Amino acid sequence: MSANPGERPSSTAPDAGGDPEEWRHETAHVNGVSLHYVRVDPDPATVDGATEPPLVVCLHGFPEFWYAWRHQLSPLADAGFRVVAPDMRGYNRSSKPAGVASYRPGELVGDVRGLVEGLGYARTHLVGHDWGGLVAWEVAIREPDLLDRLVVLNAPHPERYRQTLRQSPRQVLRSWYAVAAQVPWLPERLLRANDLAAVGRMLSDTARPGAFSETEIERYKRAMATEGTMTAALNYYRAQFREGVGRELRALVGRDRDTTVRVPTMVVWGEQDRALGTELLDGFEDFVPGLRVERLPEASHWVQADEPDRVTDLLLDFLD
Repeated sequence: MSANPGERPSSTAPDAGGDPEEWRHETAHVNGVSLHYVRVDPDPATVDGATEPPLVVCLHGFPEFWYAWRHQLSPLADAGFRVVAPDMRGYNRSSKPAGVASYRPGELVGDVRGLVEGLGYARTHLVGHDWGGLVAWEVAIREPDLLDRLVVLNAPHPERYRQTLRQSPRQVLRSWYAVAAQVPWLPERLLRANDLAAVGRMLSDTARPGAFSETEIERYKRAMATEGTMTAALNYYRAQFREGVGRELRALVGRDRDTTVRVPTMVVWGEQDRALGTELLDGFEDFVPGLRVERLPEASHWVQADEPDRVTDLLLDFLD
């Protein structure tokens, strides 16, 4: 069932781009925002009509939108899952609430719960990449009852990330962009310059050759050019920084939270990630008992675009 039955934006919308007819564009009104999402249902002939197919929600990162999961949507649906890939708040066709506080982890977790429950489900499989992976970790920590299984692609567990930043000057240098994002208005101006050339380079120069076509890069740039999206996307980093300062202060007085993830979890990691080193995987099992780790030695940060078939196979194996 749809979060808003009958509210289905046309598939000829700017971000549709001639996609398969079965990729349905819909909107959910949850947690004070409107979330645009693409939904793909399994063939009714392949599932038990008496029950709803299991739900998989896929969360994208920066500078992406729902289209980041283009290679996985139909194969997951063909395997019997209902697949939903939202534009996260602030991105593309979803609401862009003002202010850094609107992008705090608690709000982002609330969006996921609202979306799942609005679709008529009590639980979901959750898949996240980059920022979507960080949100997925927070859902597993704060709302474990919402999840059946968790899959995170190239996004560190938040506590392991904090540890590594304290111990690894190299990872601190790799994380320069998160610090740069704290500056007001200038990052927006630089990223928008020359028809969002920096966004295009971010994808084409750091992924494996051929992972993104010129047409696909243009779609990403159009989505990021949507009014208000750039500031909203950078506000994720700004909100994370403020949240991180608060966590460090709470840790000093012995009031830090339990970040153990007890949901069955798989991490998929492209080892050629220029921003996130493989040392972030060390000690993961301290926070995620029974964790399954799949390393892809030749893949970059954009792992599901670099090796789409391999990532899809891993998802199908783990979620089945």
